Amino acid sequence: MVLKKHKCDLKSCSLCLSCSKEWLPAIDANRKVYHAKKGETLFKEGDEVKGMFFIHSGLVKVHKRWDDEKEMILRFAEKGAIVGHRGLGTDNIYPVSGTALTPTEVCYVDMDFFSATLKVNVDYLYQLMMFFAAELKESEKRMRNLAHMSTKGRIAYALVSLKQKFGIDEEGFLNIILSRQDLASYTGTTYETLFKMMNELSGDSILRFSEKKIAIEDEKKLKRVYENQ
Repeated sequence: MVLKKHKCDLKSCSLCLSCSKEWLPAIDANRKVYHAKKGETLFKEGDEVKGMFFIHSGLVKVHKRWDDEKEMILRFAEKGAIVGHRGLGTDNIYPVSGTALTPTEVCYVDMDFFSATLKVNVDYLYQLMMFFAAELKESEKRMRNLAHMSTKGRIAYALVSLKQKFGIDEEGFLNIILSRQDLASYTGTTYETLFKMMNELSGDSILRFSEKKIAIEDEKKLKRVYENQ
């Protein structure tokens, strides 16, 4: 990653929005802004935790090794989100990796300063705790889906969830552009199976494609794919 000279406006990420105004000068003094190219790793599974990242612009996938050749994408993080927090704890090792899916700028603070921030900003600590609780619920839901949903059901559920999180553009396409391989990794299936299921959903006039873009044409039908499972 490349260290940038300019910094953000201290109004965009969860850290700045939830900390007290009196703490903002300390954040400004201790942060660094980095630019990551598409495909560049911010932190790697198994590495020592040295700090936290807050996305100023771009998109990051948080993923974990499944085996030697596969990965499982756990979440997609956009502007304002924290990444690297799964490394918090006593072992100080990142259990996941974070990789930029688009050109991305992040604010970075080291662990000593982040720990000090948590100790003196009760509101931010509470917000982070609520965020962890929501992530835990979503992780449990995804584990249930992997165990009990069909592959097509998982794909349908993922697409509806992505629409709810990222919204749609003026042409009705999801406001997140993913490769088919990343979508397969997010839904716990193979590229070949995803390709087949997506074509079936397109044939049923439920989905519409334009290169990598995906539009949900009939959300009610798409939800029915997984609601009865």
